[in-house]
Amino acid sequence: MLPILKIEIIVNNIPTSAEIHSLFANSNPDEVWDKASDIVRCINPEFDFRYAKTTFDDVVRLARGEYPGYCSLKALYHNLTHTLDVFLCAVRLMHGVHLSGTHMADHDITMIMMSTMFHDVGYAQQVGDETGTGAQYTQCHVERSIEFMERYIASHHFPSGFATFLKPIILCTNPALAIPAIEFPDEHTHLLGQIVGSADLAGQMADRTYLEKLMFLYLEFNEANFGGYQSIHDMLRKTVNFYEFTRKRLDGGLGGIHTRLSFHFKDWFGVENNYYLESIERNIDYLSKVISLDEEKYLPMLKRGGIVEEAEHLITPKNSA
Repeated sequence: MLPILKIEIIVNNIPTSAEIHSLFANSNPDEVWDKASDIVRCINPEFDFRYAKTTFDDVVRLARGEYPGYCSLKALYHNLTHTLDVFLCAVRLMHGVHLSGTHMADHDITMIMMSTMFHDVGYAQQVGDETGTGAQYTQCHVERSIEFMERYIASHHFPSGFATFLKPIILCTNPALAIPAIEFPDEHTHLLGQIVGSADLAGQMADRTYLEKLMFLYLEFNEANFGGYQSIHDMLRKTVNFYEFTRKRLDGGLGGIHTRLSFHFKDWFGVENNYYLESIERNIDYLSKVISLDEEKYLPMLKRGGIVEEAEHLITPKNSA
């Protein structure tokens, strides 16, 4: 009877569809922090959250327009929810890496949590610089994020050495920069950068409304005169190719470390699934069906969250040509 009982326990741990969907619903900062801190305590129950929590709270304040000298974050795609998606994915992946046999020390945990919160603050606009949405900084937002991080470390009197580690980790979120071109202080920091770079890609593309949110990304790129997309329909078609680029980056420069998410979910749910990759592949499979249709049928196929309706009125005839 003992083996039967064991099997029954594992079956009961299998997540429901609602639980899987909730993995990628990260708009509430308090809920995200609670989930992340629970995971971190599985690595070290005595972990000191001081630096990570201060950074987390301040970036949330920045996004809401409550941080001195800054406006609220207006970017439509690279917003607070995107940052929280990446943050929680990185914490889950870090836990998976730890379980796979690579020890995550307290310093590593702090660097992962801080770098993911900082990685897109370069879209934020300072008071007096309020033209546009901040998307005009698309091509230099990573450098702006690093500059903000360095000022923040100094002004908050955090250990000055933090910036040495955070800079190359944040650079791993720049898709235009090859990972081997980044200078890391040591090989372990290279690993941390691979975790954060992987989380940046997987965290956003696993979102159940990722395809709908491409409307917002199109508007950002249009404002930045970046990407050369002729229309939202053109972006949807080319996103399939972007996925191929993403898989090559995940498996190449980022070292295939995303596969260790399965260690986290094995520990958390009792099943060895990589729910992020599964969700991404479902999104891309559905997108492939969408773009096989006539162009006028693309957007009616994207129904989640009312996002398409929200974005359509922002696309002018010139933008949607």
